[in-house]
Amino acid sequence: MKNLTLSSNQPTKAYSTASLVALVVGVIGFLLGLWNAELLLSEKGFYLAIFLLALFSAITLQKSIRDRAEGLTVTKVYMSICWGAFATSIGLLIIGLINAQMLLSEKGFYGMAFVLSLFAVITVQKNTRDLSVIQSTAKERVVAEADSAQD
Repeated sequence: MKNLTLSSNQPTKAYSTASLVALVVGVIGFLLGLWNAELLLSEKGFYLAIFLLALFSAITLQKSIRDRAEGLTVTKVYMSICWGAFATSIGLLIIGLINAQMLLSEKGFYGMAFVLSLFAVITVQKNTRDLSVIQSTAKERVVAEADSAQD
């Protein structure tokens, strides 16, 4: 029954590729928009720092939630820090875009690229973790079969 569960968790090539493409499109879109924006260098740095914080905190939060679901110990303090960093990055982007002297369409572009990148980075992390678990389980199974064959 465990084999069925592991193989059913394996992401398809199409899904993994689509997730990776979404991540690349979101990141490149956000960065190109930032590069071409008529903003002060400090404002560009602010948006870049928020973007990187959001991506990192989303990956860390997803990994922590997955670890906890699999029975690994994750402290409440660490989970709180992950949630705090994630919420802070989203809040700072929203506040920054509300107060920015940009066209509404430009603000929407940054918001959409930001959300697309967050979704995609979480999905890519999940796919990577699923494949890692499946590969390590397959290796353990081969070693166990080899050991039993030697006996």
